[in-house]
Amino acid sequence: MRLLNVIRSVDPVHGGPAEGLRQSITATRAMGHIESVLTLDAPGDACVTAFPATVHALGPAGSNYGRGDRLLPWLRDHAGDYDAVVVHGLWQHHGLTVWRALRNGPVPYFVYPHGMLDPWFKQRYPLKHWKKSLYWWAAEYRVLRDASAVLFTADEERRQAAHTFRPYRVRPAVVGYGVAAIGADASVDAQLFFDHWPATRGKRLVLFLGRLHPKKGGDLLIEAFAQVAARDPSLHLVMAGPDDRSGVRCEWEALASRCGMSDRVTFTGMLTGDIKWAALRAANVFALPSHQENFGIAVVEALASGLPVLISDKVNIWREIVADDAGFAGSDTVAGTAETLDRWLNLEPLRLTAMRQHARDCYQRHFHMTATAQRLIDTITPHLRQTAVTQHAPDTRLDSQR
Repeated sequence: MRLLNVIRSVDPVHGGPAEGLRQSITATRAMGHIESVLTLDAPGDACVTAFPATVHALGPAGSNYGRGDRLLPWLRDHAGDYDAVVVHGLWQHHGLTVWRALRNGPVPYFVYPHGMLDPWFKQRYPLKHWKKSLYWWAAEYRVLRDASAVLFTADEERRQAAHTFRPYRVRPAVVGYGVAAIGADASVDAQLFFDHWPATRGKRLVLFLGRLHPKKGGDLLIEAFAQVAARDPSLHLVMAGPDDRSGVRCEWEALASRCGMSDRVTFTGMLTGDIKWAALRAANVFALPSHQENFGIAVVEALASGLPVLISDKVNIWREIVADDAGFAGSDTVAGTAETLDRWLNLEPLRLTAMRQHARDCYQRHFHMTATAQRLIDTITPHLRQTAVTQHAPDTRLDSQR
């Protein structure tokens, strides 16, 4: 199968979708499929040249909306070279352009919302939601309505998505998401991390790994950590991730100082490659009290590394993790975060050892990239066989006007 993925950017600094696509392509290639990428990055960007697949870079994008005037003619000329097209993300010009190019043609397209229909955004940014509602009526509703399937990474995401915008009419498919956990085994030594940040050596590390962004709940974690830190003088918090150009790192460093934790919190910046896996091996537990998390690639990488995870119940894969006894979930509040830390600190040594194995088992059962890549292929394949008959056929059972 030949697949074309259309995404605003393959730069990993933008978070999970780009990294998830990179790992998915690696897995489907091993299965014998061919994937290419169409993006609005500039052709010479480092993220383009380093990406492990053919990238057609037509940027840079002309605005924050991601407008690219070369996108539509390129799709009209080349979409027929592929069996299917997969759109990653919403609220950007590339999704509307795929709809314009393919809605009446023989090539089916699919859409990954990547959590962008989560009602948290409606609650947190009401003005932005009002603007998005106008765009939903004008364009985005049609992009999802006419897709052969809308691909959700967790059943929780599918349930939440149905309550954010109206009208809502999609053909949902829960295909999951996964991680190819290269580096999660003992081949990457924790010593590499300690060599870079000697203050963490010999400590019991709580690891936060993700963008330093308000929705990630890093401030909750710092305050909760300050509440439990006296229980174990060896506890140390590692905040790893890029600042996302928002100045959040300075705010969180100041918060750590106000909490009296400056000498017990280490900010590392963005970690990639071996140093990221070394951090996961050096850690004792992973924490992400996010206000909204569609999937959480770093959460799954932690599971693959045998780390118990402490997350909020706003991380859409929390049910699977709790059911497998691979970690604890609480509310996305300081109190909820402190509770998960307390529960972890109260574990007996034998239970801690068991939970580490449960974390690995949870990864293998639900989030291994080979399995999720196969579910994606299995979801797309029937549409290829029936394209001439079922392209954009209405499905009134999934039509909701509530």
